[in-house]
Amino acid sequence: MSTFRERWQELDWDDIRLKIHSKTPADVERALSTHKLAPEDFMALLSPAAEAFLEPLAQQAKRLTRQRFGNTVSFYVPLYLSNLCANDCTYCGFSMSNRIRRKTLNAEEIARECEAIRHMGFDHLLLVTGEHQSKVGMDYFRRHLPAIRRQFSSLQMEVQPLSQEQYAELKALGLDGVMVYQESYHEATYARHHLKGNKQDFFWRLETPERLGRAGIDKIGLGALIGLSDSWRVDCYLLAEHLLWLQKRYWQSRYSLSFPRLRPCTGGIEPASLMNERQLVQTLCAFRLLAPDIELSLSTRESPQFRDRVIPIAINNVSAFSKTQPGGYADHHPELEQFSPHDGRRPDEVARALVANGLQPVWKDWDSWLGRASQ
Repeated sequence: MSTFRERWQELDWDDIRLKIHSKTPADVERALSTHKLAPEDFMALLSPAAEAFLEPLAQQAKRLTRQRFGNTVSFYVPLYLSNLCANDCTYCGFSMSNRIRRKTLNAEEIARECEAIRHMGFDHLLLVTGEHQSKVGMDYFRRHLPAIRRQFSSLQMEVQPLSQEQYAELKALGLDGVMVYQESYHEATYARHHLKGNKQDFFWRLETPERLGRAGIDKIGLGALIGLSDSWRVDCYLLAEHLLWLQKRYWQSRYSLSFPRLRPCTGGIEPASLMNERQLVQTLCAFRLLAPDIELSLSTRESPQFRDRVIPIAINNVSAFSKTQPGGYADHHPELEQFSPHDGRRPDEVARALVANGLQPVWKDWDSWLGRASQ
């Protein structure tokens, strides 16, 4: 198949749901004993039947995490450049229909934010904006990305989907990675929650990771917004299908996965399906067994207590002290935020908690002399 869209069209949502919910304890035991998971094994590990096997699942996930990543956990922090957005999405505080103050950082404000972030010890930055092509698009990125890149060893973005040529240009300016979450792999659900704007185009978003792969972007981040569809298990299974398809075809890129659960925000909605904390641990561990080499990330959407317990099991990338509004580090404007983080601890507190669990915080993702320097 030449595109993931072709594979996605073969996958029936209701059929996958039935298969997952039909898995038995014997199916789970067989999946836990296999060396390389088949799709049916992964379904078993996502199934309700696997909830009774959380301890052996976590033990295997922890062993694979330590085997691949040692005791290291990488730190990153998001820098929100703008909350302007031309989309109307039911679950996002930046949605164009929400009556909030709008702000786009200029060069001086960006410099202040970078200084505050550097002062906290971060050297790995994720740039975030609302999706607004004209005011926060390529012209804005060309103007500001090189100056930001010079201050950090690794630079990633979570912005509107772009073309292959635009991603290649940003790579030349120093971009290392792009996070682009499908939100939901259920087309009808996706349509219900994306009411206006370019984000309504389900397939343009679905095919974005392929454009990233063709552009040679080093790291590609995938994810689904847990709770948007009526079955988080099916969304997670389709996320796995997407990951495995991309790994086969764009093997030069690294991959990361995130599992954001819906958090309160201005104009927010109630989740259509609830994933509790035990189920989130189950899902993280299932993905670690499926793909031991990928980066699993856990954000400040989760509570401090939960993060401290779960990071040692399967996580190798975390954010800390995240501010989800433009100007959140040098200035404080909570009315501009995209959503309310749950873990508000400062980076040094999170680092101390990791050390107490025998882990080593890593603040720097890459050295420029190793070959990913900006042009």
